[in-house]
Order: sequence, then C-alpha cells, then structure tokens
Amino acid sequence: MPSGDVYDWFQRGVRLLEEGSPAAAAALLEHAATAEPESRSIREALARAQFNSRRYTEAAENFRWIVSANPTEDYAYFGLGLSLWRSGDMEAAQEPLAIAVAMRPDLRHYANALRQVRATLRARRG
Repeated sequence: MPSGDVYDWFQRGVRLLEEGSPAAAAALLEHAATAEPESRSIREALARAQFNSRRYTEAAENFRWIVSANPTEDYAYFGLGLSLWRSGDMEAAQEPLAIAVAMRPDLRHYANALRQVRATLRARRG
C-alpha cells in the first residue's frame, strides 16, 4: 500500500499524470479507486491515466462507469468514445462521441474525433 490516505493517493496520482507518468499515476489511482469505488473524480483520473498508458479497455470500463453514474458528463462520453476507438471498436465509439458532441458542440476536438471515426468507418465500408 502506498503511504498516505485516499486523498493523498488521488493528489499524487493526478500530479504524476500531469507530469507525464501515466503508468505510475494509474498504479496510485487504482488504490484510490479500490478504497473509494464510488468517486467519480478518482475514476476519471484513473481512466485518463489508463488511456494515456494505452490501457484502452480498462479506460473504457472506467469512463463507462462514470457515464452510468452521471449521464451528463460530456467528458466521460468523449473519453469512452476515444477509448473504444483506440481499442479498435470503431462502431461502438460512434455513439458516445456523438453524445459528447451533442452535449458540447462548441468543443472542436469532440467533433473532430467523431468525424475521424465516421470517416474511417465509411472508408472501411467501401
């Protein structure tokens, strides 16, 4: 167990993520999520760390949990869509990305991700 309490783990994990050490951040944040499984902020930081560590399936699971807990979290839909995309499930990535775009049409990176997924799917279909 790392030293400190859950809040310390969360703070250190977020700092590690911001400093470019997503694998180390994920390790700490996994302890925090185990201790506080209902914390959306811990789950979001963990999902971001997993995504940045290329653990896309695990990131998708955590983003999906956030969406289930709070369907108004546009960033969680975006993260879920990106995680599904990176894990190779382009079909499944479309819906959460479309929801994120509908919730926040002002965010270009949401719309760009959706356009790229849809363009890839069109190209694959012929």
